[in-house]
Amino acid sequence: MFLTSLIISTPTTIIRELHFSQGLNLIIDETPTTDTTSTGNNVGKTTVLKLVDFCLGANSNIIYEDTEDKKSVYQEVKDFLISNEVLITLILAKEFATHTDEIIIERNFLHNKQSINRINGKDILQKDFEKQLQNLLIPGHLAKKPTFRQITSHNIRYKDESINNTVKTINKYTSDVEYEALYLFLFGCIFYDGADKKEIFSKLHQEKSYKERLEKTQTKTSYELALSLIDDEIGDLVSKKSSFNLNEEFENDLDALNAVKYKINRCSSALTNMNIRKDLITEAMEQLEKDISRINVNTLKALYLTATREMSGIQKTFEEMLAYHNTMVCEKSRFIGAELPDLEKRITSHKSELKELLSNEKFLSQKIAKDDSFSELEFIIDTLNEKHKVKGEYESIVSQIEEVEQNITTYTTALQEINTALFSQEFEETLKSQLKKFNKHFASISNELYGEKYALTYKVYKNKKGEQVYTFSSFNLNTSSGKKMGEILCFDLAYTAFADEEDIPCLHFLLNDKKELMHDNQLNKVADYVKDKHIQLIVSILKDKLPPHLINSSHVVVELSQTSKLFKIEELVENSSKYLK
Repeated sequence: MFLTSLIISTPTTIIRELHFSQGLNLIIDETPTTDTTSTGNNVGKTTVLKLVDFCLGANSNIIYEDTEDKKSVYQEVKDFLISNEVLITLILAKEFATHTDEIIIERNFLHNKQSINRINGKDILQKDFEKQLQNLLIPGHLAKKPTFRQITSHNIRYKDESINNTVKTINKYTSDVEYEALYLFLFGCIFYDGADKKEIFSKLHQEKSYKERLEKTQTKTSYELALSLIDDEIGDLVSKKSSFNLNEEFENDLDALNAVKYKINRCSSALTNMNIRKDLITEAMEQLEKDISRINVNTLKALYLTATREMSGIQKTFEEMLAYHNTMVCEKSRFIGAELPDLEKRITSHKSELKELLSNEKFLSQKIAKDDSFSELEFIIDTLNEKHKVKGEYESIVSQIEEVEQNITTYTTALQEINTALFSQEFEETLKSQLKKFNKHFASISNELYGEKYALTYKVYKNKKGEQVYTFSSFNLNTSSGKKMGEILCFDLAYTAFADEEDIPCLHFLLNDKKELMHDNQLNKVADYVKDKHIQLIVSILKDKLPPHLINSSHVVVELSQTSKLFKIEELVENSSKYLK
């Protein structure tokens, strides 16, 4: 799929209509570097990339949130987008030259019934929007992982994580297992259990934590040995109790009371452990919420201002990734909390059962207390009741531990089955074969552009959580920021060529920000390379950082400046004021 157009409009006005071409496309900021009063920031060159990302499912707040402080927004921009009902229209085409199989995506910044999430004229629910994009742009991919946003993360590089890393393009909180699923998919090594692997491991970790909580005081073996001793003590007490000459009704009532107390203790213990499990799940969900950044905004902003005075070209920093992190936290929280409804039903049921047992216990206790023989057995009965109570608690704990151990065994077996297939010699040979094909493109392109042959490799290792995973990395160790930019570009260009060769669905456009760090020679070589290739490279960059030859030989999508920003808010407000006069 190629980008053909991006239109910014209101119900009455077209604010911007941007058209793209094949090859190199430039989004230029005309702010001169000699102008010390203007930074070149906030004119909208990066926002063009963000708007494309927004149309491909990103949250609307990326357009108007202050990346240095997520609690702060560019209120003027947000108010403008909402009050003017600004609509963003992105037009894609399967083939650029013929504009065949066009996909028209429309989104606005309003909420609820006024929200527009439309694809090819059809309104799509927000929760189904990404899935519909995946069906259209990555057809045939039905698994939960990797997601559409993960698959396309290397195509859209304006956030620090994707700008500075070749393969780790999502965010710093993305797990190794998720990256494994992503790159196995990208390289055509289809493994449908990848999503299950992540979920099973999460469940296994939760069960192990629960077992540790249950065995915090004693191990299962200790409880079992203690139960054996308690059974012996109960047997002795029962023999002593039997030596008393009691009437039959008293004996029956006493047996009934002991049985009720035993049930009460089992029920109470089970209820306690279910509440422990509930607390564990709740704690896990609360911990996830705490993962959402609470960075001291003022300190971070001061650091940012200091950095901007010392270095040019700084755009966005750490905060950009938090929106993705928060989304991941919410999804993981929902997954962990999936057990809560059933657990709460069981807790309610046990509470009801316990209430009934306690009522029965009270009735029997009062009945027995009226018997004359009761005073003679008081000590034995109290001791016997205490032993039954402890026995019930211990049996309940042992039962809970056995259930957890069974779950651990089940999940461990499932993981072993997945890993047996995933790390089999046959699967690794497939992976090696695919990487060899990719590396032919990667090495050829990097050699043509920079005189160096880059390549991608993998290794199998166990991470700190005990997960056995494939991890991917580049062969070469680049330390120069500009050179790293070149490596990243070569990787993206190589992947597009590889995907076409393997008939793997992919986007044929690459969005790149912060290319000021690349040397002129690198930029010129890249421009020459992509001009006759089946690909679009869209770059947002300061005009002063570009060689004149590159501007003349490339397609300039839009030129922005402090006096003509992307949304033209100041211009539109000024014209509106003149009209009112």
